[in-house]
Amino acid sequence: MNALRVIPTWRHGQERLYVCRTDGRNVAWYDREAARVNLLSEERREDVLDVLGPFLTGAVTVGPPPVPTPAELVRLSLHPDDDLAPNRPGEALQTVLDHEPGPQRRMRPDPRRHALAAELAVGEALDRLDGAGWRTLHSVPLPGGDRVHHLVIGPGGLFAVHTVYARKQRVLVADPMVTVGRREARPLLRVVRADANRASYALTAEVRPVLALFGPRDVSVTAPLREMRILLDTDVTSLARAGGVLKPADVEALHAMARDRGTWVRV
Repeated sequence: MNALRVIPTWRHGQERLYVCRTDGRNVAWYDREAARVNLLSEERREDVLDVLGPFLTGAVTVGPPPVPTPAELVRLSLHPDDDLAPNRPGEALQTVLDHEPGPQRRMRPDPRRHALAAELAVGEALDRLDGAGWRTLHSVPLPGGDRVHHLVIGPGGLFAVHTVYARKQRVLVADPMVTVGRREARPLLRVVRADANRASYALTAEVRPVLALFGPRDVSVTAPLREMRILLDTDVTSLARAGGVLKPADVEALHAMARDRGTWVRV
């Protein structure tokens, strides 16, 4: 007998089979989903495989646990309060509205709720790119109370996406001015470029500005734009068509840097 036993456990909804000695110490574990047996000691390799034999399904990789990548080490070292990755789309606006709901006006809704609806729609669309190797951070805080609505990092590069609510309204873009419906024109493109430049400084990588318009009736651009993309909320996933700029390891490293709140304190 090899004096080892198998103990099934569940971690984050996934089953793992731990191989333990009689004193309870682990010597290996089997991750079914990854098809991998992780050994803590090569000396017990044959004993581990023998006791796991009835549980193994198909071919497996056997060896020591993978060494964490630099990006994983950064993530593991972050205090939860400093990790921006869990931010929901519109996190900053939602927090403000939870504390200051504002007056309930039937004829003129709170414009902050319109802005939140735009950020939710764009953010949820961007989150769906995760399976294609893209990472998105929402409500990235900048000094002075500003923020990047959505920071997108993937094979096609980095993008700072600023959303604007324009449902059923005409939008006129005359760089750097943007007019939505009957509202006064604002130099919005200047703001979007400035946020992208600050993100570039923080991450020491090129970050391209994007203006995402939520539900406009019509969009008119008077002249070619300088270093700027304008997209509808229904087309923001077209960013994933770009590729050949960053390798997967670069994407993860930049995402690890960007998710750290401390990265943004001096921009």
